[in-house]
Amino acid sequence: MGGLVLPRRMFLWSMAVIYMIAFVSLYVQIPGLYGNDGLLPARWQLRYSGKPLLEQLQSSPTLLWLGPWLGLDTHTAMELLCLVGAALSLAATLVEALRDSVVFFCLWALYLSMYQVGQVFLYFQWDNLLLETGFLCILVAPLTLIRGPRAVREHDRVTFWLIRWLLFRLMFASGVVKLTSRCPTWWGLTALTYHYETQCIPTPPAWFAHQLPVWWQKLSVVATLVIEIPVTLLFFSPLRRLRLGAFYLQVLLQLLIILSGNYNFFNLLTLALCLSLLDDRHVRFWLRKTDETRDENNDSKLQSWLCYLLELAVWSLMIFGTIICFDLQVDKTKKGISFQTAFTYHHFNQFLKTVTIPSVWIGVLSLTWEMVTSMFRCACVSGFLKRFWGMIQWTVLAAATASMFAVSLVPFTFIEYDSNARLWPGVRQAYDVVDRYQLVNSYGLFRRMTGVGGRPEVVIEGSHDMATWTEIEFMYKPGNLSAPPPVVTPHQPRLDWQMWFAALGPHTQAPWFTSLMYKLLQGKADVIELIQTDVSKYPFHQEPPTYLRAHRYRYWFTEPKTDGTYPQRWWRRVYDEEYYPVVHLGNTFLEGMLNQYGLKEKSAPRRVSNTTVAQAVRWVRSQVRGVPAHTLIWTLVACSATFCLLQGLRKGNKHRNNQANEAAATVSDHTQDVSDGSPDLVKEVEEEEDGGNSEDELEEGEGEEKDAVSDDEEKEEDDRMER
Repeated sequence: MGGLVLPRRMFLWSMAVIYMIAFVSLYVQIPGLYGNDGLLPARWQLRYSGKPLLEQLQSSPTLLWLGPWLGLDTHTAMELLCLVGAALSLAATLVEALRDSVVFFCLWALYLSMYQVGQVFLYFQWDNLLLETGFLCILVAPLTLIRGPRAVREHDRVTFWLIRWLLFRLMFASGVVKLTSRCPTWWGLTALTYHYETQCIPTPPAWFAHQLPVWWQKLSVVATLVIEIPVTLLFFSPLRRLRLGAFYLQVLLQLLIILSGNYNFFNLLTLALCLSLLDDRHVRFWLRKTDETRDENNDSKLQSWLCYLLELAVWSLMIFGTIICFDLQVDKTKKGISFQTAFTYHHFNQFLKTVTIPSVWIGVLSLTWEMVTSMFRCACVSGFLKRFWGMIQWTVLAAATASMFAVSLVPFTFIEYDSNARLWPGVRQAYDVVDRYQLVNSYGLFRRMTGVGGRPEVVIEGSHDMATWTEIEFMYKPGNLSAPPPVVTPHQPRLDWQMWFAALGPHTQAPWFTSLMYKLLQGKADVIELIQTDVSKYPFHQEPPTYLRAHRYRYWFTEPKTDGTYPQRWWRRVYDEEYYPVVHLGNTFLEGMLNQYGLKEKSAPRRVSNTTVAQAVRWVRSQVRGVPAHTLIWTLVACSATFCLLQGLRKGNKHRNNQANEAAATVSDHTQDVSDGSPDLVKEVEEEEDGGNSEDELEEGEGEEKDAVSDDEEKEEDDRMER
């Protein structure tokens, strides 16, 4: 595998951008979610008992414990930490020197601080994935701020390998859980006939994808399972073209998910992880800085042909296995392709038992190879002190990498019980110690397909007289039948997401929903802005509703008309059942639910701080209030990307100008040296500049000169012999 300098730089830049997106997206929602008047105030999670700061950090590792030291309440401290994280990640995006281990440690600590008090609104798999990837960035990033810039480190390949291992765990587990869950839609290959309309926040292209024929939807399910399960084993292939093929298949899958659904920064984070499959040679090929085919000609023809044959065999075997496992047949009568799962749950379980431990050993061998090769590079560095310091760095980072790999085996083997039971107990103990810091996590997306009988959706209605009811329309989630699905990626509206989960069961499974009804009856502006950023679009912005209730509906995408034209509405729905009874302030049922879930104020919030820092935080809030979160994020990302692009173009032009100047100076010096030499040499140079003798002619001339010299030497020798 070639060098990893460029993919590593691209990965660190991508992580800085994703951190910025995550912090800004969370920042705009803090008042409504965690403020003093929010749904789940964060101050309830922190009990200031007078214990030493170190004990408080051990009980709950969050920097919010420092709030009282700065004279800030918990709400203001959360906003301050988010602003610091957003500013720091923006700076790292724009300045390469700030993509440093120290900076990434600060970003990880800041997001972990939010996660510790985030409760149900931050308990998503992509939040865990961001924390785990962010911690790995501490190992991958250089110590630029301390040691100065350095393009290549001999141990970079070892730490960067952890990114590839994380990508493998994420994708392999996501594919496996779809089948181990025994979901009939995944086993029947019909999951995507429901997915596009039942996912949390679909996009407009999802409506068109939903209209595709059933055979195409089944083919898409087969492709998804193949990309997520067998293709991931190619991540550790010694043949780079197999890794590149796996890379492009993963990218294709993520791009299609981005087009059809709003999954915030999750797909962007997965694409960043996919960069670990690349090398410098391929990135330069993208940039047209070198020709890959010219480099490949350096290999022997026999070796190249063997590699081609092996790669062809791997892809052919994968295609053949797919045809056999899913019984692919061409249906000429229906002009399509028929599919069905040709293996049972028992067969798949046996396959999982067979492949889980070997996949771990594949990881061990791959990591060992990276460690040995990097150690050899460290040992070959010239200079005793540099070599000694490099070996110390290699030892520390190799030990850290091996430890992270070992601990990650615990959540990875959750997919197969017997494999997990065979792990060394010490590894499980280490996992229990670091679990609270989210250093390693288990993953498994889209385990079961929900909404098979129609997408469940909770609709809240308000009234002043219990005679006329008005629906409260959310900004992102489906509600209005005529409103088109939004495009909000990479922002995550966390209340809208939890409304989707709440609709899957009774309201008792979502205690925060009672808090939502209570805050809307009180007319809390911060909560209302979670529903509509433009408060004027909220139907009760002038006066809070006196009564509230909630019903559950079943939603479906509309179908094209028989004449091929598109309908005026995007959705159709039918009434399902009452979700939450009619309540008002002081209602017995509402008060009982608030007391049951501990949602009543137990103590008055702390007095609002008027320190300089608190005033600055409130000023920033006043500047962004009313701006849609996705618009704010898109603006920051577009400006950052444009700045980095212009900076790259300027450096490229400067580099080309320097090369041209150096070439011109070299030619000038050479010409000057020649002009100071013999006239014959000057004449020869002029002939070269005018397109004179070819290389063969010059070689012949040199040969003739050598022959003439040898003849003269022979004559002189003959004269001496005669004398």
